[in-house]
Amino acid sequence: MRLVDPENLKLYRRLLKYARPYYKALTAGMLLTALSAATEPLLPALMKPMLDDGFKFGTDTPLLWLPFAVVGIFLLRGMLGFGATYIVAWVQNKIVFQIRTEMFAHLVRLPSDYFQKHPSAKTINRITNDVNGVTSASTTVLTTLIKDGVTVIGLLAWLLYLNWQLMLITLAVIPVLGVSVRKLSKRLRRLMHAEHDNMVLMTTAVQEAISNQKIIKVYGGEQQEVSRFEGVANYLRGIFMRGTVTAALGTPITQLSSALAVAIIISVAMVQSAEGMTTIGGFVSFITASLMMNAPLKRLADLNAPIQRGLAAAEHVFSLLDEPTERDTGSVTLVNVRGEIVFDNVTYRYPEAERNALTEVNLVVQPGEQIALVGPSGGGKSTFANLLPNFLHVTSGQIRIDGHAIDSVHLNSLRSQMALVTQEVLLFNDTVANNIAFGATRQLTREEIRAAAKAAHALEFIEALPNSFDTLVGEGGLRLSGGQRQRIAIARAVLKNAPILILDEATSALDNESERHVQAALDELMVGRTSFVIAHRLSTIEKADRIVVLKEGCIAEIGTHSELLARNGIYTYLHQVQGVSTPAAVEGSA
Repeated sequence: MRLVDPENLKLYRRLLKYARPYYKALTAGMLLTALSAATEPLLPALMKPMLDDGFKFGTDTPLLWLPFAVVGIFLLRGMLGFGATYIVAWVQNKIVFQIRTEMFAHLVRLPSDYFQKHPSAKTINRITNDVNGVTSASTTVLTTLIKDGVTVIGLLAWLLYLNWQLMLITLAVIPVLGVSVRKLSKRLRRLMHAEHDNMVLMTTAVQEAISNQKIIKVYGGEQQEVSRFEGVANYLRGIFMRGTVTAALGTPITQLSSALAVAIIISVAMVQSAEGMTTIGGFVSFITASLMMNAPLKRLADLNAPIQRGLAAAEHVFSLLDEPTERDTGSVTLVNVRGEIVFDNVTYRYPEAERNALTEVNLVVQPGEQIALVGPSGGGKSTFANLLPNFLHVTSGQIRIDGHAIDSVHLNSLRSQMALVTQEVLLFNDTVANNIAFGATRQLTREEIRAAAKAAHALEFIEALPNSFDTLVGEGGLRLSGGQRQRIAIARAVLKNAPILILDEATSALDNESERHVQAALDELMVGRTSFVIAHRLSTIEKADRIVVLKEGCIAEIGTHSELLARNGIYTYLHQVQGVSTPAAVEGSA
């Protein structure tokens, strides 16, 4: 049976890589820890001369230095312990910062489909909670291992010096502890994984309760949500208890083994004392050192729980860091883009989907042309828009911008030529000005931000806010109305001044007054830009240069508003469904 799991060693080696930049500080901390631990055997060492010679009053040389030595030992141990704790804590927090930063930097570079497959609570839990468990495994555990390991070794060395026969009895305890710890480790690891998964479920339940609090109230779902949360919390409680029981088993095993060893030692020592093989001072010193080993041995045995928790957390952290980032095969940097876009026989199918989302789409868009994408739900409009910035990669065919296949263009360069305004605008919990200037590659003046807000028809409401451009918009921009959030998003697009514009149902969720302001801002924004407008409300795209009707992933119709109405096809049907009168219908009613 292997006492050391190769997978655990592999995880630890990877963890310790994060400590490598701080090896000097960590070495100093470990050295101070070891020196502090090395003072432990000094106390039982003082017992022997004190009992053998220190109480022989009447002699000329009493051991008056012993009391001062005891104070000195504890003072030295305290100073060394403080220094070690401070240095290790500094290193640990540095590692936490480094891992979290690396995880977040990796997260923002993951492809879009990752966020569709993984709950946000799971990812948040990895960055916020799992990192703490990882650092405990890489630094705190290492500190305890060195401190208590050195203490045990020092005490064993003193025992060897005093009486090697009795020390062999003490050593017999170690294999028993090793086997018991090994058996408990596997169960603890399984429980740590279960604990993590259920913490994710709990976080998800809380997130959904906060996000959907209006729905919960209106539909009277309070008790239903409480019951769901109770189920998750109660199951998690059971996991915690099973983990506590498993971890706690190490303590009685350690104490029982130590007690048996001490009992045998006392028996043997009594025989040796009767035969004059040991002194009272030597025996008391030996027993004291043996008993002092109980605490460090217990802590070493208890390390199994944080080790397993840390290794389980490390697996979760590294599973995120090992996720492949967005594919960027480009080598071309776009300069002075005109905005000519060609869809050449483009087909796309989502992984594990039964049919294509888009099938053999062919479309040539001229620079500055406004293209509207309409059609029944599931027709492929959003897929079409997501292919342009390479959020999705075509299954077959090719998309070209100014003659360059988008797969040959650097992702950063490609997306720098595009601005995006979506239906659900989620702003950052920052000021209005910083939300408008988000992503800017240079320091912007307040005048530039103000001009963008004016162009987006947002200046009037922004100046009416309590702190104008310095007003915090709240989480997701919830302190603003939907129309106000949309206009801030449009101002952001104005400021970027990209030659290609993607509008994904930017007005569909607005009331008439907000739509009027937003549509006016969009009309100004689209001037001179190659624009793709996804719209359910057909009245907003009647002025488009061409309207592309998508149905079941194929282009069913294409033309201007009047041309499509004249065909009396899908576009006409969609108009009638929305209650918009067609020219033919108007003539018929006259």
